Amino acid sequence: MKRGVADLGISLDEKQLAQFERHHSELVDWNSRVNLTTVTGWEEVQSRHYLDSLTVVLGLPERILESGRFADVGSGAGLPGIPLKIAFPRMTGVLIESVGKKARFLDHVVNALGLDGLEVQCRRAEDLAHDPAYRETFDLVVSRAVSPAPAMAELTLPFCRKGGLSILHKTRSAQDEIEAAATAIAAMGGVTKSVIDVSVAGVSDSRTLVVLEKVADTPDRYPRRPGMPAKRPL
Repeated sequence: MKRGVADLGISLDEKQLAQFERHHSELVDWNSRVNLTTVTGWEEVQSRHYLDSLTVVLGLPERILESGRFADVGSGAGLPGIPLKIAFPRMTGVLIESVGKKARFLDHVVNALGLDGLEVQCRRAEDLAHDPAYRETFDLVVSRAVSPAPAMAELTLPFCRKGGLSILHKTRSAQDEIEAAATAIAAMGGVTKSVIDVSVAGVSDSRTLVVLEKVADTPDRYPRRPGMPAKRPL
């Protein structure tokens, strides 16, 4: 992990490394009761979860890493939001997770790691994105959710302020999927800023980051009601 973060230009002190270790121990403990992940071995978690989460820095300006506000949509085990907060403690964020058991894990681990400025919201993204306290207020929205790109564009871009970024974790085999998301991206007021093929020690060489930029307000009707972005993608 130290080699991988060095490739990303990130420096972690002993406190931060200890926070990653604590997150892993809590993850393993809770995973016996709550289905958080199939990846639990320490070495594999470092590469497939922590380093992979931190690759978002490849698409981010320094100003966001220094003090930006982010949302993690479909946070699950806290990925990528918790690694991002550990590595860049001055950032503030919201972990959005609609499954109650997973949200309780997130509440627990945020407190256990002392991650001040990190909030958990147990709500559907489709509903939360219509709440004025969260709609179009974030500098950055991240998601490692497995939903197709058209659905993820509709679930993430409404949270972005104009000039903000949404970064989706995809694979290099998802080019057709990314192209199919063009209608949804435009409807949400976004554009595809870049597609970044990741080359970092310890991270799968198939990883691609799709960086979307918010250039116009999202129409009030989006996102549609819960379930619709996935069932009927634009």
